[in-house]
Amino acid sequence: MSRKLPILLFTLTMILVLAACGSKTGTTGSGSTTGTTGEASTGTELSGSVLAVGSTALQPLVDQVAQKFMADSKYANISVQVQGGGSGTGLTQVSEGQANIGNSDVFAEEKLDADKAKELVDHQVAVVAIATVANEAAGVTNLTKQQLIDIFTGKVKNWKDVGGKDQAIVIVNRPSSSGTRATYEKFALGQKVEDLAGSIQEDSSGTVKKLVTETPGAIGYLALSYLDDSLKAIQYDGVDANVENVESGKYPVWAYEHMYTKGEPDAATKALLDYMLTDEVQNGDVKDLGYISISGMQVKRDVDGKITK
Repeated sequence: MSRKLPILLFTLTMILVLAACGSKTGTTGSGSTTGTTGEASTGTELSGSVLAVGSTALQPLVDQVAQKFMADSKYANISVQVQGGGSGTGLTQVSEGQANIGNSDVFAEEKLDADKAKELVDHQVAVVAIATVANEAAGVTNLTKQQLIDIFTGKVKNWKDVGGKDQAIVIVNRPSSSGTRATYEKFALGQKVEDLAGSIQEDSSGTVKKLVTETPGAIGYLALSYLDDSLKAIQYDGVDANVENVESGKYPVWAYEHMYTKGEPDAATKALLDYMLTDEVQNGDVKDLGYISISGMQVKRDVDGKITK
């Protein structure tokens, strides 16, 4: 028995050592899991609410991306609310601290005082092309710049005078605060126009689409993202309003889509803005909805409208 005792003691010692090692291994494993959980929880610790207000031309994209963003577990504690109202409204609200993001089709300098515009940080997330649209009763597929000027200034009142049917023209325009209107006037008409008696004024792009589709003789303008088989784009000086022509600079009626913040954004807002620029969004949602990815542009345009390759 005395000879067996050392063997028993040695065996017991080895069991205890192995048990201890097993315990340490378990702790390490648990530490790794905790580390992984910690990283996940770091993502979910990001919380807050983001209010994005402004451009109705940009609204479909921000709406769709916001839903995907909130569905991502990393951003589960961030709520995003998207509202329209027009670019001018968005820029004013973000400037006054009433919104986290001001969505705009135009540079802030075009709508705000210089001092207020300087306080805003520009985040360009896409390019939008604006197309002229007309009710099928108009009977036209192409309009020149001069013909558009004549229509929107009231010089031409019937479609037959620009090669269309004998049908009175009904103008569906946007309010003065609209970034879509500013873009259209600047790059399609080359001038600002007055609101004409009898014209319809509507800021919501969805409503503009409905009005032009259903009103005989109606003419308006919409972002490409709103076009489908029910409403076709009118050529501008013989050039189709499509992605390829915008990217190359051949089609001139386009603008950057801006998401402005007042100063640098807070963590929740920055997370959304960063998400907007991911490859998934730029090559997916942006293109699927008829916008143009920033990276696809072969030309650049500054606040004065100057184009460079």
